[in-house]
Amino acid sequence: MTKQEIDSRAEEARTLHQKGFNCAQAVFAACADLYGIEREQALRLAASFGGGMGNMRETCGCCSAMFLIEGLRSGSATEGDRAGKLNNYQRVQALAATFAKQHGGSIICRELLANPNNPSCTEKCANAVKIVLE
Repeated sequence: MTKQEIDSRAEEARTLHQKGFNCAQAVFAACADLYGIEREQALRLAASFGGGMGNMRETCGCCSAMFLIEGLRSGSATEGDRAGKLNNYQRVQALAATFAKQHGGSIICRELLANPNNPSCTEKCANAVKIVLE
């Protein structure tokens, strides 16, 4: 995927968030079509992850969406595939580390929101798209 295509999807995530969709919905819906998932289905699948998991301010919705996308990319659907599972977990951990590095050392919603040096949630959505697609 080209930088221009990634930037276009990041902008789509910004727009979705600005329209009132939560962070998880914005990130997931901006990328889900790459895996054959329609927009409405993507928005519904990611709906519960906003606000740090159902507005509990736990794991950031942007991260939850990145992890869902990574599951579509590298998740195993084979019974007993321990190596596949571990590969996916390593990839998820790398995504989390990259996001945390860019956002004050955390992937926890309440910590991200409390840090005045962090970008807005809209910008976090765009950053998450870039992280997961690069």
